[in-house]
Amino acid sequence: MSSQSNKKRILSGMRPTGPLHLGHLVGALENWKQLQEEYHCFFMVADWHALMSEYERPQVLRQYAVDNVIDWLSVGISPEKSTIFVQSQVKEHLELHMVLSCITPLGWLERCPTYKEQLRELKERDVSNYAFLGYPVLQAADILVYKAHKVPVGEDQLPHLELTREIVRKFNGLYKEVFPEPEALLTRSSRLLGLDGRKMSKSYGNNISLSEEPQAIRKKVSAMFTDPLRVKRSDAGHPEKCNVLSYYAVFAPERKKEVEGLCRGAGIGCTDCKKELSEILIRFLEPIQEKRKELSADKKRISAILEQGREKASSAAAATMSEVKAALKI
Repeated sequence: MSSQSNKKRILSGMRPTGPLHLGHLVGALENWKQLQEEYHCFFMVADWHALMSEYERPQVLRQYAVDNVIDWLSVGISPEKSTIFVQSQVKEHLELHMVLSCITPLGWLERCPTYKEQLRELKERDVSNYAFLGYPVLQAADILVYKAHKVPVGEDQLPHLELTREIVRKFNGLYKEVFPEPEALLTRSSRLLGLDGRKMSKSYGNNISLSEEPQAIRKKVSAMFTDPLRVKRSDAGHPEKCNVLSYYAVFAPERKKEVEGLCRGAGIGCTDCKKELSEILIRFLEPIQEKRKELSADKKRISAILEQGREKASSAAAATMSEVKAALKI
């Protein structure tokens, strides 16, 4: 663990609002696995962030927090290589959030382009509240309390990170240079659309979870949207217009080219193509689900991992807050 002290730090997290799905795996977790080999990674269960939209049913957050961590471990996130913890168990997040809230102008928050987008995406939840408007400030506190050097983000999240950098400049200018300006570590966006061709989202119900039962996978894949121009089995297909082929590209790239050719030549029908994809996904998830079963049966181990992570995260965060309070002279 001593070697981690020489590595640059990264902070990333997920909100525990439901089971993790293939989009999380492709879009974030596979990237986390690589990052933990090179950086000192702080991977956070962002339950305070989740509370902003789930405040009417907070009881689900603890359940999903543990379930999500089990998923992380099952796909290869290592507690030996990374610090895995629950945001609300490290009090310094809210302490720093309070400080940063005092110096962040409302105009900075209101102009954030992702704010209105999130309001639309979460329209089934009432998130017209003070906390949700201030979401980027808490996000800044999450990053800065660990003095993270880099933050893995997609291009759509760059405005949030730039706001963090603006807050850093304002704090350092007003008081004392405490925080580094975190840099974006651009990650590839998930190549997976939802099963219905829209953005993959738990709220749309168009995903396959990492814990999905085989029969449920077969049922969901059988209903996937395919080539709208292919009416009959004997019609030539247009695989570039078919969402199913994008799943082959991710989970069976060696088979993708052959399936593409068969589709164009009417050598395979959409039903058979989706049946084959179902079995590919079931085989792909099998080792992950075996690991999930093993971990789910050992809740003491999960608790120990989270306690170890809490201690490490708290130590780093407390050191930062000591510097912050010294700079503020409080």
